[in-house]
Amino acid sequence: MRPARTPSTAPAARPAVPPLPRYGAGPASDASDGSAFRAVNRRTILGALAGASAATLLGAGSAAARQSGNEAGTRAGHGSGDTLLIKAFPDAEKERMRLARALRSSDFIPTGRYAPAGEPVSVTVRPAGGRVPTLHIGTFDYYNTQTALQEPRATPLRPGRNTVGDVHGGPVYLSFAGEGERAAVTFGPGTPRMAVFELGRTDEADFQRQLDEKTGIPWVELITDQAILTLTREGALLYRGEDHTRLMELFDTVIDSHARISGLDGRGRANRPKAGRYHFNEVGVVPSGVGAYAWHGYNGFPRAYMDRLCTVSGLGMRGWGLYHELGHLHQQGAYQADQLTEVTVNIYSLAAQRTLGQTSNLLTVDPKTGLNHYQSALPKLGTSGIGYEKTFGAYEKLIPLRQLELAFGEDFWPRLHRLVRSEHQHDAPVDDYTHDPVVNARQYLALASYAGRTAGYDLTDFFVHKWALPIDSAGVAALAALGLPKPPVDPSTLTD
Repeated sequence: MRPARTPSTAPAARPAVPPLPRYGAGPASDASDGSAFRAVNRRTILGALAGASAATLLGAGSAAARQSGNEAGTRAGHGSGDTLLIKAFPDAEKERMRLARALRSSDFIPTGRYAPAGEPVSVTVRPAGGRVPTLHIGTFDYYNTQTALQEPRATPLRPGRNTVGDVHGGPVYLSFAGEGERAAVTFGPGTPRMAVFELGRTDEADFQRQLDEKTGIPWVELITDQAILTLTREGALLYRGEDHTRLMELFDTVIDSHARISGLDGRGRANRPKAGRYHFNEVGVVPSGVGAYAWHGYNGFPRAYMDRLCTVSGLGMRGWGLYHELGHLHQQGAYQADQLTEVTVNIYSLAAQRTLGQTSNLLTVDPKTGLNHYQSALPKLGTSGIGYEKTFGAYEKLIPLRQLELAFGEDFWPRLHRLVRSEHQHDAPVDDYTHDPVVNARQYLALASYAGRTAGYDLTDFFVHKWALPIDSAGVAALAALGLPKPPVDPSTLTD
């Protein structure tokens, strides 16, 4: 499923929502600085804002230690009127450009609060500097027939007391764009708490108690330093018997796998992991045939996907759809041609499979032919009349991208991502379904060029003559102009 027009360049939490579908679960998928909150005593606020270290202020956790320069944490308070201390980090659009990605990801800070429909929310803000956060109420649901329910509603806050109302209600988030500025945010007693599980800070018994007690609040959240999982209460109760510590550790493991294949090793500003969390949202409406989807700011999952989203065995063994949709939030636009959108995304899906010890989907055997995808694709290579876009199926198109790793090392894609980031810091979001032949030709050539430069070899034969990518004579000349030597091994012969 595809976006209808070029995405806006507004921050991720505030994109203009287009009227038609976007990236979705297609043939190749199945059917930080996460600065958040800690409750504090009101007497400590000014001192904490003025002098506390980020680890003291925000409860820096294990994910923060992995993210070089990112001081993150998620600590829920207790009782009404608690104050949350938050720290600003770059907004989603700045991070998209830094990482040279096609889509923006989330810059939401979860608060654990719920705004009842039509009731006022009292929010008092005490900034330590000039920046003030924005409040968001609601969830993402792109295909909802009510436009107002397709994304959270944003309200800029001001220093001092704010009263915000939302006719629909929903979970409450903050965004706080900046570079380490701090603020204290106090919610009034009319903003109840949702049932929230925080990895490393909420034990299972307490979470179960919350589920039993907070029966009137229709949303539940599970949070790590890297992830927000927002579920309807009904969806969460379907799998309340799961080990939620193990489940959320799996979310972090999958996110880590995508970061590694993206070359986000923390060496230098460009290679830091994304600031903020990734947001996974249960949605109420999807078109027929859509199992899950990705768009600016989040991944959307319908109730039918809950058995893979909310269970340890499902996410750990059958979670390709989530690996795939999260992959869309990591794709780099510089080499994202039209028909590559649902192909390069699975670089990240395969990385998650390897991390989790699963057998590669490329080795799945077609019961009709008895062949896996390598066995069906490789005999076609170099034969007369083939074309990459029309000859090969969805998984077969993924094979050359895996063969590059097999030929040039498991660090091939991390190195390529870092190279692209070094040259693409200001690209606009990608409208990859324009079917513009000029744009597509440029991006296919970019893939071949970046791959050759990363490998250090001339890959013209591999891309043009074996896999028949649509690269014309001018593109072949451009590849030759790189002056690279022929590779010592033919990547097109390699398999898992």
